[in-house]
Amino acid sequence: MTARPAAGGGRWVAVSPERLSGWARGFAERHGAVEVAATPEVVRLAAADGAVAECHVSFPPLSFPGDTSPVAALVAHACRSRRVGVLLVRLGGYAAGVFEGERLVVSKVGSRLVHGRSAAGGWSQQRFARRREKQSSEAMRAAADVAARVLAPRAAELEAVVLGGDRRAIDELREDRRLAPVFALEGGPFLTVPDPRLAVLEGASAQFRAVRIRVIDPEV
Repeated sequence: MTARPAAGGGRWVAVSPERLSGWARGFAERHGAVEVAATPEVVRLAAADGAVAECHVSFPPLSFPGDTSPVAALVAHACRSRRVGVLLVRLGGYAAGVFEGERLVVSKVGSRLVHGRSAAGGWSQQRFARRREKQSSEAMRAAADVAARVLAPRAAELEAVVLGGDRRAIDELREDRRLAPVFALEGGPFLTVPDPRLAVLEGASAQFRAVRIRVIDPEV
């Protein structure tokens, strides 16, 4: 479980699907009787002492079969195995893969050299900038090729595609027409990750499967 401050107050907590039921019970034990309100996107727990937990549904919408409680429905929804594509891109590095639940079943990872910025001036700086721009274009083209090879042919089989890495690099790939079916499936949180490597890609499922909860503590 991880936590970070939330804009507008409170904090974001990421809870794995397998721990979500226990987390909800613990919230009630710590803060008192809970009133539950739910939409297809958010399950809201309001406790007797004023604490609030807004559980944001991963891969909405959330359905409520039969007389299932909203919390039980959320747990079942979060634990369901999904076929999800992942595309991670940073300048010079890229990774694309397909997950079955937590398991990475198809993947391709690569990198291209892109030099950092030069502190030199004059003609040398201009030449260096042109070389860097060429390297950057080649790296983005390689990333697009991998996404087109790994994700685009499987788009019809995927429930969603989760993106991550550097937003500017991802936005640059949106211009590639081959990837239109991939970006049409964009869903889940944008993953903030280091340079994409196989280990980073393998760890992505823990991030996109987690339920994001905004916790607002009671006023003292």
